[in-house]
Amino acid sequence: MQTHPFSLTDPIGTAATLGLIALQTDETIEQDFRRIFAGPDIAIYTTRVASDADVTPDTLRRMETSLPAAAGLLPRAARFDVVGYGCTSGTTMIGADRVAEMVRRGVTTPQVTDPLTAAIAALRELGVRRVAIVSPYIAPVAAPVSDAFERAGFEITGAVSFGEEAEERVARIDPASIRAAALSVAQSARPDAVFLSCTNLRTLDIIGPAEEALGIPVLSSNQALAWHMHRLAGGRAEVTGPGRLFAQTSPVSAR
Repeated sequence: MQTHPFSLTDPIGTAATLGLIALQTDETIEQDFRRIFAGPDIAIYTTRVASDADVTPDTLRRMETSLPAAAGLLPRAARFDVVGYGCTSGTTMIGADRVAEMVRRGVTTPQVTDPLTAAIAALRELGVRRVAIVSPYIAPVAAPVSDAFERAGFEITGAVSFGEEAEERVARIDPASIRAAALSVAQSARPDAVFLSCTNLRTLDIIGPAEEALGIPVLSSNQALAWHMHRLAGGRAEVTGPGRLFAQTSPVSAR
């Protein structure tokens, strides 16, 4: 066989190279990220971390030891600007600092973030103090998320949950039900913003309509994570994200 000469070119991610650690059971986050990071100058590489079909505090904590191996399956030749761990409740149970530590055991990256860290940064960017939360999960999983926001200095004015434990059902909760829950908790609790917690919820298409109806920012786990990763990567690439959050232009500092 004849060998033909070739030349090498630049990596795919000329504006940003992002790593995403998605849960094995998550059916939504990758779809949302493809829509937000649609530009050809952004490289997104996804790996999966083993996760249980049922979401409980114990099953979430079990992900901790699997994070290095999951991160280690990202392409070693890629130079990542930021790696995101796609689980709000998992971060709450494990701890954001511990998540970052475990991710860095598997991949070299200057920045690691997660939906909880991203949402806190986003709320501060928007000048929000009072937050209402919508969660799909059972109380032992949903309540610690509210607690984490309170520890970060936010006032939780109200919280509602769908009381679900099975992850496959969370991915199929009708976006109209999520919008209705957001409107309900905001109208009764009078927050400065609503946060839709969980990367498996299909929130992207209801953020704009909910903001229009309520007149306040509406954030979701995937939206906030994508926004934070974009900012931590330098904000050089064009992105298409919903809501008031993506209208913000001031830089976000690294964690």
